[in-house]
Amino acid sequence: MSSLNLFSLKGKKAIVTGGGRGLGLEMSKALAGAGADVAMMYVSSDKTHDTAAAVAKEFNVHCQAYKADMINPDEVNATLDQIIKDFGKIDIFVANAGIAIEGPAETFDMADWKRIFDVNVHGVFCCAKAAGAHMLKHGKGSIILISSMSGLIANRPQPHCGYNASKGAVTMMAKCLAQEWATRGIRVNSICPGYMLTEMLKDVARSDPSLTHKWEEYTPMGRLGNPDELNGTVVYLASDASSYVTGASISVDGGYTCV
Repeated sequence: MSSLNLFSLKGKKAIVTGGGRGLGLEMSKALAGAGADVAMMYVSSDKTHDTAAAVAKEFNVHCQAYKADMINPDEVNATLDQIIKDFGKIDIFVANAGIAIEGPAETFDMADWKRIFDVNVHGVFCCAKAAGAHMLKHGKGSIILISSMSGLIANRPQPHCGYNASKGAVTMMAKCLAQEWATRGIRVNSICPGYMLTEMLKDVARSDPSLTHKWEEYTPMGRLGNPDELNGTVVYLASDASSYVTGASISVDGGYTCV
């Protein structure tokens, strides 16, 4: 078999939470481009249905949007059941949905702290648990948790304690699930992106241009990442090319965490 064939996702069924915009959309396109049918789970924008239709047309795959609140176990389970009914199975699950709220620790609103953890930690576990339960019935699957380099370092100059703590939890969650399911056919890994030029990050940079200069200064490659620069990593972890990789945390950060 050609080495390139190991990366093929033809016939695979993938789910991406937060799959209709930003990094999630780029990863949805990457999986579709490798041949996978993709279910995009979203919580806010019903335009995701149009986005899914566009992806389906562009890559000639089945792509459909499903609305569900990631922190509501009943909604997550019902949505996954519907996706399985529509797609037949789940081979790949990418837990991408998340939020970021920054602010000084000494004045940080505890409601915001709870919100961060509800979405970034509890919501991710809720989805991984549900997806894992379906995969375990078939003895095979790849779960990819989108963490962050912020789970490994303390961001500067902006104060980010809540977000960073939540992403540290996600990175460890992937390791624990990987260990628990390793002999049962389910691989669990995390991706830790650095500063990626999503619309959300561009909005932050526009409000304070000095931040961009600092982020570039602290990144050895001297630039921020393009959203599509996660694509190779997500396809690798989703595919048989990474068949002996589980419990890994892969940094895609321009070298930020190596110094």
